[in-house]
Order: sequence, then structure tokens, then C-alpha cells
Amino acid sequence: MNDLLEVRWHGRGGQGVVTSAQLTVEAAVRDGKYAVAIPFFGAERRGAPVVAYNRISHKPIRTRCAIKHPDIIVILDHSLLRIIDVTRGLKKDGLIVLNGEPDEEILRKSFKVAYVNATDIALKNNLTLAGIALVNMPMLGAFVKASGIISIDSVITVVK
Repeated sequence: MNDLLEVRWHGRGGQGVVTSAQLTVEAAVRDGKYAVAIPFFGAERRGAPVVAYNRISHKPIRTRCAIKHPDIIVILDHSLLRIIDVTRGLKKDGLIVLNGEPDEEILRKSFKVAYVNATDIALKNNLTLAGIALVNMPMLGAFVKASGIISIDSVITVVK
């Protein structure tokens, strides 16, 4: 891991973007790292685009501002690809963890991409609220697997 790893989470209000970023911090700390979560949202309603950030390091972290050039982007809602430029600022060798099927526009870019059908996983495991699939836990698992930054054991512990 570099001295500082920066992650940007994209999703919609109610999908658990902020919760995923916070659980990432708790798992990273459990793994002996320093970490911060920075939620970024206003008074949006359920379904509005939401962003959260993580910084993870082996050294203390003092920066608390938004992340402009992340190492990793996690996208919980595939439809956001058509609304905003979710890959904006991603570093040249960056990683995208995407809920859904491969996307032509993403594939044309020179990023590493990990795909998972988190919606299907959530529905098959009855992870729903008011009929809406809660994709944050499957996406957190995909992020852990694709990035190798935090351990799955620490994630399981903090989720319990």
C-alpha cells in the first residue's frame, strides 16, 4: 500500500454509501491502519446522488477535505455512469469497483475494473428495505476483494 490510499464512493441516498465508508474506516483501524471517512451530502432525499470518501494510511491522517484524485472508485449504482462523470480524477492506474455488468464507456478507459452484481446478491439474500436492494454490503465485500487494502475478517467483525 502507498503511504496514503484514497477511495471515493458513489451511490444514491439510502444505498448505504456513508455506512460503507465508515465500516471501511473501522475495519482499517482494526487492521492497524489509520483511516478517515468523509461523507459529502446535503439535504438530499433517498435516491439522490451521494459521495463519501476514505483515506487509509500507515501514518496519521490530518487531511479531511474531499478527494479529487482517488486511487479507487466504488460505484454502488450503475445508473450514475450516465448522470455524472464518476471516473473524474481517478489516478492513471486506478481501480473501479462497479455494481453491474461491464460498461463500454468504462472499458474504453485505461483503468482496472472489478465488476460484481451486488444488486442480485442483495436480492438473493433478502438484503432489502422497502423493496429496494441494499447493495452496500456486497459492494463492501467486492471492494475488499478487489483492493486487498483491508481484511475481510476485520470487515466481518465490524459489521457484526
